[in-house]
Amino acid sequence: MSRLDQVITTIVDIFLEYAQSDGKKHQLNKEELKKMLEKEIQSPELKSNISTGDIEEMMGMLDKNHDGEVNFREFCRCIGDLAKCHYHKKTGKGGGKRWHGKQQGGDQEDKYANP
Repeated sequence: MSRLDQVITTIVDIFLEYAQSDGKKHQLNKEELKKMLEKEIQSPELKSNISTGDIEEMMGMLDKNHDGEVNFREFCRCIGDLAKCHYHKKTGKGGGKRWHGKQQGGDQEDKYANP
C-alpha cells in the first residue's frame, strides 16, 4: 500500500473508531473529537496548535449544520486544516499559527493570521 493509501485508510479508520464509541454511527461529538485529537496527535508541532479552547472553536467552525456533532465531511475539514497548519509551519509560510475561528458576523478568518 502506498503512503497516501495508508494515510487515507488511517483517517477513515480513526474517524469510524471514535465516531462509533458511544453507539452512534458516523458522528463525533465534542468529547469524542477532543479524545481523538488528544490520543491520535502526538507530534509536538501539531499538538501545540490545539488547546482545549481551540476544540470549542473547531466545533463551532466544523459543525456546519449546528447539530453539536461532526460528520465525516466536517472531520475531513478539520484534518485538512491541521495539515495546512503543519505545512505552513514546515515551509515558513504563515508561521504555522494556531487555529483561529470565525469573526463576528460569521465570516471565516484566516486560520494562519497573527492572533
